[in-house]
Amino acid sequence: MNVKRFFDIVASLTGLVLLSPFLLLVAIAIKAGSRGPVFFRQIRSGQFNKPFWILKFRTMVTDAEKIGAQVSSGDDPRITRVGGFLRKYKLDEFPQLINVLKGDMSIVGPRPELPRFVAVYEDDYREILQVKPGITDFASLEYKDENELLKAAEEPERKYLEEILPVKIGYYHKYLKEQSLKTDVTLILKTLWSIIR
Repeated sequence: MNVKRFFDIVASLTGLVLLSPFLLLVAIAIKAGSRGPVFFRQIRSGQFNKPFWILKFRTMVTDAEKIGAQVSSGDDPRITRVGGFLRKYKLDEFPQLINVLKGDMSIVGPRPELPRFVAVYEDDYREILQVKPGITDFASLEYKDENELLKAAEEPERKYLEEILPVKIGYYHKYLKEQSLKTDVTLILKTLWSIIR
């Protein structure tokens, strides 16, 4: 077991234990606010392009993907009231600690993407997916207001695929070049500060 994997196990397990009362309250709020499951599951491309189910708290109405695009903006009518709050503070991402504990993801790494988007930038992702995808990274910090950017777009999915994702890919390559325990800790601290602020 390498240092990064050991860190991921300790950090994700600690986070799940400490946050368990809060996560339970969020689950209750989701169930009380709208019909459907607590969690949202979606296939993403993992390390070596192996697909896995990413976990998030559900922030949209049930079967949202069947009635709209896979990329959502800040004013998407499919987003529930509770979901809007969770998205604003990135709280819907917390269940990914389970993905980290399972070994599908890392705390820090390029954000996991939809397979069909990965296919568009296949050459870039061939290198990017040499590492496990993560909960946070340089791109996550830079695009913390991504929903608002997409909100202003006439075609949110096209804007994401043609304008935002290429920039994110640049940040993913940056992480590959600079990855280290020091880089990971720095990104985690910046992410926590961003959420608190």
